[in-house]
Amino acid sequence: MSSDLEKYHGNLQYAVDIVMCIDATGSMNPVLDIVKNSSLQFHQRLHDVMAKKSKEISQLRLKVIAFRDFGDDPSDAIEQTDFLHLPRQVPEFETFVRSLRAIGGGDIPESGLEALALAINSPWETGLDRRRHVIVLFTDAPAHPLGTVGASAQTYPKDIPRSMEDLFEQWGYARSQTAVMEQSAKRLVLFAPEDEPWKEAIGEDWDLTLHFPSRAGEGLEEFEMDEIIETIANSL
Repeated sequence: MSSDLEKYHGNLQYAVDIVMCIDATGSMNPVLDIVKNSSLQFHQRLHDVMAKKSKEISQLRLKVIAFRDFGDDPSDAIEQTDFLHLPRQVPEFETFVRSLRAIGGGDIPESGLEALALAINSPWETGLDRRRHVIVLFTDAPAHPLGTVGASAQTYPKDIPRSMEDLFEQWGYARSQTAVMEQSAKRLVLFAPEDEPWKEAIGEDWDLTLHFPSRAGEGLEEFEMDEIIETIANSL
């Protein structure tokens, strides 16, 4: 085990995994820089909040999944990193985030559900004493149904669910036998429009989920990022 995983603080070791799913289509151009800047500040702000609570995260990993539209250009519909250990891999994290450009997208719905499915199936941390697994998704558009647009493309993810029902089974619920995420650790935060599937199919029906309505051309509000950070810090 590497040295950055060997820190022990107080009586408990805290492990936080965060996957950020970022809509990088053309309509996000007015707000993408705001989302990028927020994500770049995220780890330091979380560290500062935890320090005020006399806690320190033993392991913090961030993964970024940028998505566009498999129906428009399958070659760049998904760009993603592995889980990156912070602060050790801050340069790799910043290089990837700063390289994102708001381009393409085709029709109005995008491939946000594919990104969410990839996030749910991430290789989450299973060790240490307390864990928090957080998915944060930013988009200003509805999503194509899973498995319907661009599903025959070579770059389309092969091992993700092909229906909302199967995706919900992977997200899981209390006493679920088919969930791929740890029930006590998971959280989902959506910055998405009040369109389907974000509002009713997910925001109102999935447990441990927060939905903040978004609209094209409007950025992430400061209080919303603060609420995400407080949610993580208070749950550890």
